[in-house]
Amino acid sequence: MLALRPDPRKEETGGPETALAPVLPLRPSMWSYLSFLPIFLALWANAGVWIVFAVAVVNGSVNLTHGFPYISICGSYPPQSCIFSQVLNVGAAAAAWICIVRYYQLRDWGVRTWLNKLTLWSGLFCALGTSVVGNFQEKHQKPTHLVGAFLAFVVGNIYFWLQLLLSWRVKSLPQPGEPWIRPLRLGLCTLCSLLIVAMLVLHSWPLRSAAAACEWALAMLLFVLFGLFAVDFSGLDGCTLCLRPAPGPVPSPGPSPSPSPRHPRRCSEPASLAPVEEAGWSRPRDPQEEPWGLSSPRDCAAGPSCPAV
Repeated sequence: MLALRPDPRKEETGGPETALAPVLPLRPSMWSYLSFLPIFLALWANAGVWIVFAVAVVNGSVNLTHGFPYISICGSYPPQSCIFSQVLNVGAAAAAWICIVRYYQLRDWGVRTWLNKLTLWSGLFCALGTSVVGNFQEKHQKPTHLVGAFLAFVVGNIYFWLQLLLSWRVKSLPQPGEPWIRPLRLGLCTLCSLLIVAMLVLHSWPLRSAAAACEWALAMLLFVLFGLFAVDFSGLDGCTLCLRPAPGPVPSPGPSPSPSPRHPRRCSEPASLAPVEEAGWSRPRDPQEEPWGLSSPRDCAAGPSCPAV
């Protein structure tokens, strides 16, 4: 379970005067390391795919005189295919972590569980598709590559539409960022949807260079949408990973005889079976109890000179 820690510097304090004050959008005074994760993803992915394009042009893998290439065409031949795979794998891991943090943030804001989980899974499938695109090049595994492209572009666009819907549901809560962040996301999501339709139509005509330009623009906009999560994460100080033990049977405690008054038990004395033998009965050792020969707070209560626990 991931627990998010809100930034204590952004908590409002005061008396009744502050309770009557209007609620304003939160403006971060200092950004945490979680805010730099979306920025890193946006910069890493944008720089990575253009480096792949530059290497492909330099070594002659693509010929710009024949038309503008798709992103996948640039990353289909070595050595840029290795760079392409590494860039998208790191980007997919960062995108998955961003989706998980965003899920827990929306959960703390009171978003319904089923809708929040649906959004989370769409983001994780987008990250999975990005990794598939990088590892299954179009030249060698075209069907698998196209499935990954569908997850990365189409499901990724659906993820940001769902994020826009969820942010609209919690609009009454004070959220980080300026008021124009939500209209900006609305415009970017709309433009991504139009680019997907235009890319498919132009590819089927075929106007491959125009379709490739739409693909490049779509990828850049999706990276920018991921980078905008830096504004939402600016209100977080950090996160903590909590482990929850699995439920199991609770052992019933066995009868424990009281120590003999003639032999008071002290913490410095080793444990012994003498009180049990004097009582005239014996019992098997319970693995859940303290090992015999070690003192415990229960044993200390029997001795008058034991230190407080």
